[in-house]
Amino acid sequence: MHFSVGAVIRKDGKYLLIDRVREPFGFAGLAGHVDEGETPEEALIRETEEESGLKVVSHALLFEEEVLWNYCGAGVGSHYWYLYSCEVEGKERKEDGEAKSMGWYTPAEMKNLKMEPVWEYWFRKMGVL
Repeated sequence: MHFSVGAVIRKDGKYLLIDRVREPFGFAGLAGHVDEGETPEEALIRETEEESGLKVVSHALLFEEEVLWNYCGAGVGSHYWYLYSCEVEGKERKEDGEAKSMGWYTPAEMKNLKMEPVWEYWFRKMGVL
C-alpha cells in the first residue's frame, strides 16, 4: 500500500485541476505519494509546490481513508489517502513532467472531463460532481 496526499484548491467557484501525463490518466487535483520519513502535511506542501508552483498557506483535512481500488503507475493497487482543502498563494505554473494542461474548472465543466477515477470519487464524495 502507498500513502498519498491530495490538494483540493478552490477559487471563485472553480477547482484547480491538471490533466495527468502518467497513469492513472485523467483530470485530477494536485496529488502525490508521501515519501518515507515525511508527514502527510509535508508531502502536501511539497507536491503542491512541485506540481503547480503554488505555496500552501493553510490546509484542513477533508478525508482520510484507504481506497482499495486506487492503482498507480507503480502497480500498487491500494492507497491510504489524506485529502486536504488548501488555501494557496502565488502564480500557478504547469509542470511538464506531471501535466498536459492545468486550469480552473467549474463543477459543471468538470462533469464533461475524463476524471482520474480516484478524483472522480473524491469530488463525488464532496458533492461537487
